[in-house]
Amino acid sequence: MLAPIGLFVYKRPEHTVRVLEGLRNNRESRESDLFVFSDGAKNSLANEGVSAVRVLVRGLAGFRSVTVVEQSVNLGLARSIVTGVTDLTGRYGRVIVLEDDVVPAPHFLQYMNAALEKYEHVREVISIHGYSYPVHCSLPETFFLRGADCWGWATWARGWRVFEPDGAKLLTRLSASGLASVFDLDGGYPYTKMLEDQVAGRNDSWAIRWHAAAFLEGLLTLYPGSSQVQNIGTDGSGTHGGRADGFWHASWGRPVLLEDIPIQENQQAREAFVQMLKSLRPSLARRIWARLRRMTGENAGGS
Repeated sequence: MLAPIGLFVYKRPEHTVRVLEGLRNNRESRESDLFVFSDGAKNSLANEGVSAVRVLVRGLAGFRSVTVVEQSVNLGLARSIVTGVTDLTGRYGRVIVLEDDVVPAPHFLQYMNAALEKYEHVREVISIHGYSYPVHCSLPETFFLRGADCWGWATWARGWRVFEPDGAKLLTRLSASGLASVFDLDGGYPYTKMLEDQVAGRNDSWAIRWHAAAFLEGLLTLYPGSSQVQNIGTDGSGTHGGRADGFWHASWGRPVLLEDIPIQENQQAREAFVQMLKSLRPSLARRIWARLRRMTGENAGGS
């Protein structure tokens, strides 16, 4: 049986339509169970969008089964993701996770399910990721990086058990480890600041806690050389606005060949990510970082 798909939606029907179209373009969708987690409106202004999304996802076809979970209150993305992923991994042992602004390519489900099977019993591997940065050099067909990620991903029950909800504990461990610079991709991305902001209540990011927990355990995530998803949530349509075009792929989605590779972080790919992030103009980088902190700390629709 294929892994269940957890889709987390909020108030953007146009984005949700594109994600669903992308999923249905995957041959495996017809054999996959889809669980749609629809968060409740944060305020009266969000009611119309939330209602439109719920009309859209009720009665969906093209999947083995569709279950829609409608929240009567606004949980926010962190609680919604943690609750949904915990439920699905507990029941099925694995899950593929998408949000309402992460559009999958036609080979996304094939790659995810094949990788889940291949690395199910490899303790060092905590998750599978669908997105890969648009770097300016060739990447390996697949490769590992230390930590975890959040734009189209999958894990097993054993992997999700590593998730630590207490950001303060993670920050203490990170400080004691002396690995903050490595965690921040040698200055390429301010993950430590993001974790500090979560602890201080300036964001509610589940993703930084997922990444930090995996990183501190020395665990690895598999990435594709050709991105299998495109994030359309950086188009300025969310509540907080702002574009982050530096992460957009001009070409993406070719099939991924799963070969046997060393179970260790790929330094070539890591350095390519570091250089790509450092090459962004400072003003663009700041806008991207601010936008992504909001995206991973708030509801998928930008609540």
